[in-house]
Amino acid sequence: MFLLGTLMAFGPLSIDTYLPAFPAIGRDFGADAAAVQQTLSVYFFGLAIGQVVYGPLADRFGRRAPLLGGMTLYVIAALGCATAPTLGALTGWRFVQALGGSAGMVITRAVVRDRFAPREMARVFSQLMLVMGVAPILAPLLGSTLLAATGWRGIFYTLAAFGVACLVAQYLALHESLAPERRARAGLRTIVTTYWGLLRDARFLAPVIAAGLLWSTMFVYIGGAPFLYMELHHVSPSTFGVLFGVNAAGMIGAAQINARQLRTHTPGTLLRFGATLVSVGGLTLLLAVATGLGGLPLVAVALFVMLSGLGFVGGNASSAALAPFPHAAGSASALMGTVQFAIGATAGAVAAALFDGTGRATGLVISVVALGGAAVAVRARVGDR
Repeated sequence: MFLLGTLMAFGPLSIDTYLPAFPAIGRDFGADAAAVQQTLSVYFFGLAIGQVVYGPLADRFGRRAPLLGGMTLYVIAALGCATAPTLGALTGWRFVQALGGSAGMVITRAVVRDRFAPREMARVFSQLMLVMGVAPILAPLLGSTLLAATGWRGIFYTLAAFGVACLVAQYLALHESLAPERRARAGLRTIVTTYWGLLRDARFLAPVIAAGLLWSTMFVYIGGAPFLYMELHHVSPSTFGVLFGVNAAGMIGAAQINARQLRTHTPGTLLRFGATLVSVGGLTLLLAVATGLGGLPLVAVALFVMLSGLGFVGGNASSAALAPFPHAAGSASALMGTVQFAIGATAGAVAAALFDGTGRATGLVISVVALGGAAVAVRARVGDR
């Protein structure tokens, strides 16, 4: 469980650690906030694209080999980010880093589907949040410390070192969970057919769309948080790390409550409860940034409520999407991640394009996607079957 949680943590760790360095990166390359934010949007798109590739590879060659290859690529790209001479080069290496890191996200979900019965998956995914959730709590604090001690490039050298440590641990301790007789023997045409069949199946598509819209609030939050906290409300990088960590703790705590409540409530009921919290938090944030009402305290409370709601979304939606497809767990996991990250990256790009020097774009986009995700979850009765 710890090893799988570490694999899932690569996404938030690779994102959250360098968020406090946004202003420093902008000053170093003479770029504005919107240009620096594109390094994050590109990373999200890289995660979306990479997962499409690793899913079929994991079904064809097992879980270990694609994972080790992806982690090797991640380490190389992290070193490229650390030595990037221009903002364009940094953006390019961030895309490659995402391609490598996406392996852990896809294969973790596939391993859970390999090893656990459908009834247990939602609980396991919630418990994994406890392990992987340490990353968004510690990452901004680590990033702030490294920024002060080594500059922003030291952050990427540290990510490379972490990648090497995890690569060794995976090689030594992560055993293959997909037996050779269960592996796919498919070519490109079958892969495309599998993906197309998943996209046409409401059992898969409804929870994926609902979760993608709800989780895209996180993407917009991550991209807008440095400006919202440090530029608009003038908090220090260290205080930013604390606020970011508190929000992450709310999400972790909610995920653990979700795991316990699954004994007496359906995943669908808990998912809709989480969607309600996300929507309330998003609308409160929009009110705060549009009117200035409540200042930083109301912004902080709104984001805490929103992110805590996400703790009731991920595990329940993942279980609902993957349970009907044990024969194609890797492909289903990959397509789920790709759709969700594509939605999230698009939402983040829209928020960046609408940026007007205030927090209104962040609040508006978060509110729209949260309400959309809640509507899909309610209408499709996601998680009730």
